[in-house]
Amino acid sequence: MSSPQSKPQIIAHIQKSLNYTVFDSKWIPCSAKFVCLGNFPRGTGVIQIYEVHQGEAQLIKEVEKPKPIKCGTFGATSLQQRHIATGDFDGNLNIWNLETPGVPVYAVKAHKEIVNGIDGVGGLGIGDGAPEIVTGSRDGTVKVWDPRQKDSPVANMEPMEGETKRDCWTVAFGHAFNDQDRCVCAGYDNGDIKLFDLRNMSLRWETNIKNGVCCVEFDRKDISMNKLVATSLEGKFHVFDMRTQHPTKGFASVSEKAHKSTVWQVRHLPQNRDIFMTTGGAGNLHLWKYEYPAQRSKKDSDGVDVGVAGSVNLLQNATLSSQPIASLDWSPDKQGLCVCSGFDQSVRVLIVTKLNVV
Repeated sequence: MSSPQSKPQIIAHIQKSLNYTVFDSKWIPCSAKFVCLGNFPRGTGVIQIYEVHQGEAQLIKEVEKPKPIKCGTFGATSLQQRHIATGDFDGNLNIWNLETPGVPVYAVKAHKEIVNGIDGVGGLGIGDGAPEIVTGSRDGTVKVWDPRQKDSPVANMEPMEGETKRDCWTVAFGHAFNDQDRCVCAGYDNGDIKLFDLRNMSLRWETNIKNGVCCVEFDRKDISMNKLVATSLEGKFHVFDMRTQHPTKGFASVSEKAHKSTVWQVRHLPQNRDIFMTTGGAGNLHLWKYEYPAQRSKKDSDGVDVGVAGSVNLLQNATLSSQPIASLDWSPDKQGLCVCSGFDQSVRVLIVTKLNVV
């Protein structure tokens, strides 16, 4: 048995109270700065930039926007520009230059209703091919955007004529390991998970996990699909092994009841794809490690390959607040550094130690 001292520790390094509801927080790549996105009590949106300096988070910029901002990503920008793409309560997709954030460098009315989720790929040196942004909305659609192309999406995944529209809560890119291949995974309020193949413009796989899907994330965006984690309302999360797709059984998975309430987010450690953090509705964080099985696939009775799921081990957990932790973002540059924000109107910088020994 390992001693408690040898386990990773979750240390709250900085805590900052805010005067607004914060929905998302993201590290600015290659910097000691992070962005907070949210809405003021008066119903307007806000973008704040903080710099971590000598154990404090110092506010260096604040911009008010007409509509509350729900989500953001740096995934489609270059390391030189570091523009953030945001989705707001009015269905707008905007891209901001944080040096001069007065006017967006790209703006489109992406959806009829709130943009719940956003992700980017093809920027920051992660993922081959064109820079693209995916948005998911309450209007039931999932759309892919190329910031170099104005006004219309390059792909639009919407319900068929006559199908009921489900609220899309979360979207994620994956499988972007060459110029042609790319997938989008979307999670919906009724428990549906859909995997869209952007190369063939087809629905590659779908399943239902019985509870609203709060967050989906591939362990890496820029490799042939390896693992996908999906979190849900009733405290459960599922890890799918995406290497072997069976014609009828789909992908093998393992599920874990992690929290007593909603699992709001999952974020994989950039420096180790088998370690991930989940954030909970009761203000807690759980740090997990995925263990692969001895063999990741086997033959079924018909001689067809079927995946074999591994297991998940809890490395550490911590309670930061009594309110949900709605967002978490690992620093891409410093292993173990992360920023998280919650509905207690606080943003925290955390340090997770000993991640290289697990």
